[in-house]
Amino acid sequence: MSVASALLAAGLLLAQAIPPASASGVFGALRAPGEFAFTVGHRGDRAHAPENTMPSLERAMDELAFVETDVQLTSDGVPVLFHDVTLERVIGDPHRIDELTLADLRRLDFGAGYGPEFSGVRIPTLDEFFAALAARGAARALVELKASWSPDEVRMVAELAGRHGVRGRIVFMAFSLETLGNLQAVAPSIPRIMLTRELSRDPVPVAERFGVIGVATTFKAVTAAPEALVAAHAAGIAVLCYTLNSLERWEEVSALGVDGIITDQPSELDAWIAATAPGT
Repeated sequence: MSVASALLAAGLLLAQAIPPASASGVFGALRAPGEFAFTVGHRGDRAHAPENTMPSLERAMDELAFVETDVQLTSDGVPVLFHDVTLERVIGDPHRIDELTLADLRRLDFGAGYGPEFSGVRIPTLDEFFAALAARGAARALVELKASWSPDEVRMVAELAGRHGVRGRIVFMAFSLETLGNLQAVAPSIPRIMLTRELSRDPVPVAERFGVIGVATTFKAVTAAPEALVAAHAAGIAVLCYTLNSLERWEEVSALGVDGIITDQPSELDAWIAATAPGT
């Protein structure tokens, strides 16, 4: 058996020994149809600050229960917060994150394109984000690991969370089944969410296979298969929707009983919930 295989086998045994987190333990009681979902600030509060920068993320952490961000590795192996495959859309640079060192990236301005008041804002490291999260005792984060992560890479970010004392306040997310499997093996005590663009009518078997506490999917997927939400809830699995930015969408998924809404308009969603909730 190779060293990597031995580590994975040991991790799987550890995963069986540690009681898994539950969706209700992380998100509260799963929602019934018509109940309001919790709000997740997509890449922070990008309606008011540049996405995945500390101004955006800190604003969301100060105002919301959950903030969402994305993590990629630089060419020298440093986890930083960035979403896209390349820097083109955000700052007009054609490079990928994994083509540049942290020092290269720190020379680039990630705020000026959003507005002059953000000129000079730099790309944050995951270390900086976890430090800010640790300083805000009520804040929690959904942390998407982009693309595929090896066991050693997963272990690195899990240990970083441990050093900042935020392992109990983060949820890892991934589209990659390889990454989810490595998370399950290497960091079983940190809850996980499966990201998927399509939702089968019974998402429970694959969710249970990877030990996830929730599934995050699109508006189209959840409205096309509302029975999938019912099946997930019956198994204690949360269902979140991304990225919903209109009142119409919020109303439709709330009527179905979706548990969480990931949005670019978190302040507006929170205001709508506050104005619409019974007793207000």
